[in-house]
Amino acid sequence: DEEKQDFLHWFQTVTDAICWLFGGHIQLAVCVLQNDHFLQLLITDDVETASITMSVLHNILRVNSSALLQVNEETLHSVLDELVYKLSSTTNPVIGNAATKLLLLVAKFCKQLVKLLTARYKGLKGLLSKQWTGKGFDRDLGQLLDLLYLEQSNGKGEIQRQHQAACTIQALWRGFQTRKRLKKLPQAVTTLQRSFRAKREQELQHLKKQKEDEALKLQMQLQRQRAMRLFHERQLALLEIIPASQVNKYMEEMEGKSALTIQRFWRGYRARRNFHQQRKSLKEYKAAVVIQRAACKFLEKQRRRRLLSPWKDPKGLTDEQRRALQQKVDDYIKLHPAPQMSEEMSKELHMQAQEKLAQFLLRSRLDQRAAQRRETLLAQVNTDVELLMSAPGLAETTEKDLDVFMSRSIPVATKARQSHNTMLKYTRWPWWKKLGDEFMEDDVIPDDALNAELGTLFKGGRK
Repeated sequence: DEEKQDFLHWFQTVTDAICWLFGGHIQLAVCVLQNDHFLQLLITDDVETASITMSVLHNILRVNSSALLQVNEETLHSVLDELVYKLSSTTNPVIGNAATKLLLLVAKFCKQLVKLLTARYKGLKGLLSKQWTGKGFDRDLGQLLDLLYLEQSNGKGEIQRQHQAACTIQALWRGFQTRKRLKKLPQAVTTLQRSFRAKREQELQHLKKQKEDEALKLQMQLQRQRAMRLFHERQLALLEIIPASQVNKYMEEMEGKSALTIQRFWRGYRARRNFHQQRKSLKEYKAAVVIQRAACKFLEKQRRRRLLSPWKDPKGLTDEQRRALQQKVDDYIKLHPAPQMSEEMSKELHMQAQEKLAQFLLRSRLDQRAAQRRETLLAQVNTDVELLMSAPGLAETTEKDLDVFMSRSIPVATKARQSHNTMLKYTRWPWWKKLGDEFMEDDVIPDDALNAELGTLFKGGRK
């Protein structure tokens, strides 16, 4: 106990000296607060040591009231946490009195720390009023509680003021939105009326169209009944005229004609339906044919350009290469002597070559004409397809359209014009394009080919 009393005496002397030092040098107070040893002495469980350390903190706050605001946030929270912990964990009135006085100094000198106390330690007021009332320092305790309650009431007033401001802003915004909506209300009503009238007009048109369709259907049904009645009347009149022995034969003929008519109409309907379904494929086929034709023409031009490319002289040989090549030729002639051929054999061989050449040219001319005929037929088929695809419906057909399909003069004139243009182009060709036509006369055109080509252009039909 004596050693402890001596230690506490010397410790008190050192702390008094430290207080005397930062009493003359205020800047040292912050250094004392930030020292780790000071915080260790503050959190000790020994009553005498804790009271001496809190007295040092009391002197620091009296000398420099803003010292706690100058330290970092971690140190400030550590000091306040320790003071509140001492109030909640101990029942010693000495420690409670010292901690209460320190918190009162903090609340008096630093208004910002009062907000921190009320926000960070929400149960501090209840702790002070329940645990430390009647311990001998009620005056300081009452002042501290008054400061905390005042700050709480100020905080509530600030919250109420903010709530009132928010309500005012919301009311102004709702009023603005309502006025804006009221301004747009006539336009919205106009739009709604317009859409309603348009929908009603559409419904009326639909009903009108439905009534017209029903009237047309009824009219067609009446016409069909009238036609059937006239047909039966005419048939009865014919039966009265025809002898009894010819009635069965006449009925069989009428049944056959009726069956043929029904079959013809059904085949026409099926062909039109298939044609409409295959329209897309026909267009694709036509496009493919056009692309292929253009590609073939391009390849043919490229081939002709390669055939008619200018002759390039070979590179000249040196004297040594020429002598070596001549030596090889002489050696080959010695090893392979040429057979001797008489003049009669040469003439006979020449005549055979001429005959084979003439046959080849004639065959190539026939093949060329066959290919030209195939191209003509393909062109005619394409023309027919174009006419069929561009032809109007039966309800929109005019006499001019019928003349195109019925008249024989239009295709003939078209074919004649094409043949004339072809002949003019052929006469303007250069001589090298006419090689192989020596055995054919220019103006001779077979009648059967011309008749076949013109026959493909003619389309017959009935009204």
